[in-house]
Amino acid sequence: MPSVRHSGFTLIELMVTIAVLAVLLALGLPSFQQSLRSNRVATATNEMIASLSLARSEAIRGTRGGGVCASGDGAGCNGTWSDGWIVWADTDSDGSFDNGETVLRYSRGNGKLTANGPAAVSFDARGRRRAVADQSLTLEPDECGSQPLRRTLTINASGQVKTARGDCS
Repeated sequence: MPSVRHSGFTLIELMVTIAVLAVLLALGLPSFQQSLRSNRVATATNEMIASLSLARSEAIRGTRGGGVCASGDGAGCNGTWSDGWIVWADTDSDGSFDNGETVLRYSRGNGKLTANGPAAVSFDARGRRRAVADQSLTLEPDECGSQPLRRTLTINASGQVKTARGDCS
């Protein structure tokens, strides 16, 4: 009788492969989650800086002012910074968002991030911040792990944004 050889995997080879894969996943998954958290914070930080820059440039361009405030629905300054924020053109130069003013951008919040800050950050026609003292916004993931993932954005009197890293609270 001729011998017929079947190609394929034996049960033991398959089980060893699955065991090695499980060990590799168990070692790699925590660091991948840290990368995801870090990328979420970096994305939100960049988007916040872009929103502040847009508000400042609109304040200068429109010669009336502009600002950024927390918004839950993209239609007004309602909600928390974690819900999202809007950038608006301040047509009446009062430093606050009013009905009839143009919303330039709405950025939706991320449920896995916590953001805190003042009620609004507004700029005058020269691009300077309207508030007397420096204003700060903080962003951090809901779970930090061991990395310093907290970002503090400080807006100084001239409207420039400074970013600092720190440990989560």
